[in-house]
Amino acid sequence: MTNLVQKYNIPGPRYTSYPTVPYWDLESFSGRQWEGTLIKNFNESNREEGISLYIHLPFCESLCTFCGCHKRITKRHEVENPYISDVLTEWKLYCDLFESKPRIKELHLGGGTPTFFSPENLTRLINGIFASATRAENYEFSFEGHPNNTTKEHLKALYDVGFRRVSYGVQDYNKKVQLAIHRWQPFENVKNVTQWAREIGYTSVGHDIIFGLPFQTKEDVAETILKTKELMPDRLAFYSYAHVPWLKGNGQRGYKDSDLPSAEEKREQYEMGKTLLAEVGYSEIGMDHFSLKSDSLFKAMENGTLHRNFMGYTASKTRVMVGLGISSISDSWDSFAQNVKSLEEYHHLVESNIIPVYRGHILTEEDRVVRKHILNLMCKFNTSWEHQNERFNELDEVGDKLKEMALDGLVEFVSNGICVTEKGRPYVRNVCMAFDLFLHRKAPETRLFSMTI
Repeated sequence: MTNLVQKYNIPGPRYTSYPTVPYWDLESFSGRQWEGTLIKNFNESNREEGISLYIHLPFCESLCTFCGCHKRITKRHEVENPYISDVLTEWKLYCDLFESKPRIKELHLGGGTPTFFSPENLTRLINGIFASATRAENYEFSFEGHPNNTTKEHLKALYDVGFRRVSYGVQDYNKKVQLAIHRWQPFENVKNVTQWAREIGYTSVGHDIIFGLPFQTKEDVAETILKTKELMPDRLAFYSYAHVPWLKGNGQRGYKDSDLPSAEEKREQYEMGKTLLAEVGYSEIGMDHFSLKSDSLFKAMENGTLHRNFMGYTASKTRVMVGLGISSISDSWDSFAQNVKSLEEYHHLVESNIIPVYRGHILTEEDRVVRKHILNLMCKFNTSWEHQNERFNELDEVGDKLKEMALDGLVEFVSNGICVTEKGRPYVRNVCMAFDLFLHRKAPETRLFSMTI
C-alpha cells in the first residue's frame, strides 16, 4: 500500500464539476450565454425534474483554520437582514428569467455557518424563496449546522418550512486537534444537537469527520468513530483534509506542514476508519461518504440515481442548479457560472438588478462527454464508451494512462469500459484525472489542488 500511496499521492481535483474551476474558459464566457443555457434547460427540465437550489450563508463568528470555504468572520449579527434581502433580490432576478414557477427538488443551506443566522431570519429566507417557487415531489431540504450554535429553535424553524436533513461538522474529538483547527466543540454539544434533530422529526442526521488534520493520529480517528457509533448518524462524510494554504482567506498557515500526518499515515487513518465504519453498519457511497442502509443516499446508490455536483453527493439529479449568495456556483448543465466573492460588490450588483456572476464556462460537446464519464466514476465506480456519443478523440490516450492503474489493481478493463476495483476506490480521483483533458493539455505551472491522499 505504501508504494501505491507514494505513486499516486499527487495534487488532483475533487471533481464536483468538469471542467474544474481553474480550467474554465473565461474568455469565451458571457452572462448572456449563461442565461440562455439556463433558460433552455430550465424550460426542458423544471416540470419533470425540478431544480436544485444552493444558498451560501457566509458569516462565521470565528475562523476554523482547516476550512477552505469562502466566509466572512464577524460577530455583528446586524449583517443578517441586509444579506437575506440581497439573496431574495437575486432569486427574484432568476425567477424573472423563467416562464414558470421553479419546482425546487433540492435545497441546501451552506456556509460559512448557516446557523449564524437567527431562526426568524432563516424562516424569512425560506418563505421568501417560496413566494416565487413550489416544492417538487419528494423534495429534500438540508442545511449545515454548527454543533456549538445550532439551537432547538433553529431546528424547529427549519423543520417547519420543510427541512428534514441536517449535517453537523464534527471533524475530530481530540482536544489538541480541535485547538489546532480552532474548532473547540465537546462531544456533549454534538450529542445534544443530534438528539434534538431526531426528537423534532428530522429523518437524516449527518456528521462530517476529517482525517489528516494537524496533530491527528490513527488513535484519534478511532476514538472519534467510537463516539460516532454512540450517536449513529444516518450518513457520514469521512474525508481527507485538503491542505491548500496558498488560497486566500483561510487560516491554514497557522500550523506547519510537519504538523500534518504523512500521506502513508493519512491512508492508514482512512483504511482503519473505513473498516470501523463498515463494522458499525455503514456502507460506502461514492468517494468519502458513508450511510446507513435506511438513508436516501444509500437507496440512491442502489437504484443508480446517485448524483454529484457543487453540493457534493445528492440522492437525485436535476439538470439545473442555481447558486445564490456570494461565491455560489450555478450549473445549467450546459454551462457553469460563479457569483462575485465580495459582499460589497454582490450588494451593488443585485441592487442594480444584475445577476451577480463574474466568471463561468460554456461546455463544449467534448466537455459534456468527458463530464459524463467522470460523473459515472464518482457515483458508480465504472463507466463505458460502448456508444459513439460516449467517445472522444483522445480516448485511446486515456486508455493508455489507465493501463498502469490496471497493472496496480486499481481498475479493470471490461468491454468498452472500465470498473474501479475495491482496491482502487481510494484512488478514484486519480482515475478521473486520466479522463481530464484540460489537466493533460495544460499542466498547471503552480499548485491548484490538494493532494489526492
